[in-house]
Amino acid sequence: MKTYKYILLSALAFSFMACENDTLEDLRDKINTTPDPLPELTAGSADFSNFVAVGASFTAGFTDNALFIASQENSFPNIIANQFANIGGGTFTQPLMSDNFGGLAAGGNRITQPRLVFGGSGPVPLETLIGPVTVGTDIVLNNPTGPFNNLGIPGAKSFHLVAPGYGNLSNFPAAANPYAVRVTGNAPNASIVELAVAQSPTFFTLSEFGGNDVLGYATTGGDGSNPITPTATFDAALNATVGALAATGAKGAIGNLPNITSLSFFTTVPHNAISPAALGAQLAVLNAQLYGPLDNIFTAFGEPDRINLLSATAANPVLINDENAADRSAQITGALTPVLGAPTATAFGAIFGKARQATADDLILLTAASAIGSAVTGPPAPVNINGVSFPLPDNFVLTPEEQMEIATATEAYNASLSSAASTNNLALVDLNSILVEASSTGITFDDYVLNTDLVFGGLISLDGVHPTARGYALMASSFLKAIDATYGSNFEASGNLPKAGDYPTNFSPTLQ
Repeated sequence: MKTYKYILLSALAFSFMACENDTLEDLRDKINTTPDPLPELTAGSADFSNFVAVGASFTAGFTDNALFIASQENSFPNIIANQFANIGGGTFTQPLMSDNFGGLAAGGNRITQPRLVFGGSGPVPLETLIGPVTVGTDIVLNNPTGPFNNLGIPGAKSFHLVAPGYGNLSNFPAAANPYAVRVTGNAPNASIVELAVAQSPTFFTLSEFGGNDVLGYATTGGDGSNPITPTATFDAALNATVGALAATGAKGAIGNLPNITSLSFFTTVPHNAISPAALGAQLAVLNAQLYGPLDNIFTAFGEPDRINLLSATAANPVLINDENAADRSAQITGALTPVLGAPTATAFGAIFGKARQATADDLILLTAASAIGSAVTGPPAPVNINGVSFPLPDNFVLTPEEQMEIATATEAYNASLSSAASTNNLALVDLNSILVEASSTGITFDDYVLNTDLVFGGLISLDGVHPTARGYALMASSFLKAIDATYGSNFEASGNLPKAGDYPTNFSPTLQ
């Protein structure tokens, strides 16, 4: 049997080779053929000798809710600078943090926290795994000296980058950013753009300009505490920034803004996060004493699906406060006064007047994960459980109306960014399309498919907003491809794009 088997395999192999009309010599030649050499790297019409990057947290390399040495070394401008070095790029200096813990201090007092790490099932603070650490980066005691090629300022809005004194320690915390304090050196009143221009750059990148102008609104659930920057204010800051940088004669690349609501910070917590098993016997009590009466009242006033009874078999929607909902405070108070008495009925009216159950069109913020099911101080039990018997506050939810405000502002900002790039003959990097693809089907980067899922998607870090190191490498690759298209360089064709496998998607808790 073995002999027949090998004869059959030999026959099949011969037949296959005959079909292909290849002799053994042909096959040997194919195996020994060396691929055509890649072309030599050229800069095209660009000069990369003095590269300066201006922007906010993405430019700085912020990841896992912190800035630290390893994240800065994997910032997208530093990755780009490594490729520029192959064609005459100079030293790229960054305001490196003191350690890999992350966090900031001011005169020994902690003002921001160390980084997040993976705790086995999700993101957790670093100190929960390795114990207390000393935050070594202190904006009062040990600021580095510049000038710095990386002028990414986490938290900066568009108009902050042109604001004098934004990095002056004497203005902190009212009107200065601690990360800006670290880069101003002996010119504390200089704006970030002035610091960039003073270096006479030959090439610059401008990224996530305007990102924080909508992100602050989004991450606070549109509660009004961090409003969206008016387009006119954004445009004035953009024109001043690009005008100043372009006036130096530098060429550059501008990244547009992604629709941030597709990031995992806004898509991880489901709208129906209330498990019937977790409610147990309280489910029937809640239906009898709260959900049933509220359902009857809302139905009586033409809103039959605003609140429905809790299900004992399926996941239930989170109870939320919606500022755009019809205010039924008076109707609730009136209906419940005969049963509960005026004081309690009035309290119920105030609490549930704008309440409704979340739908699939609402976005529950990542910060709500620890709030849902927690006790609220004040209201009596059982009306004191966030998202269950007490409406989840506005700062934990983005309603469709709030999402539309974000989308409208982002679209307007992107139109201005596109116009600025076109007017000044700059490369435009379509970061928005990258995030759209990543959040829908996943985006291919070398041998990996990255998506926006929290922890395991590979693109977005543990804070749900900022990229992983691999995500920053993808961002750098996109900038280099746009630079090729605009200035005739050949980073892609010459094999000088960053490789996905060289960049991690998470950092170990033991990284110090």
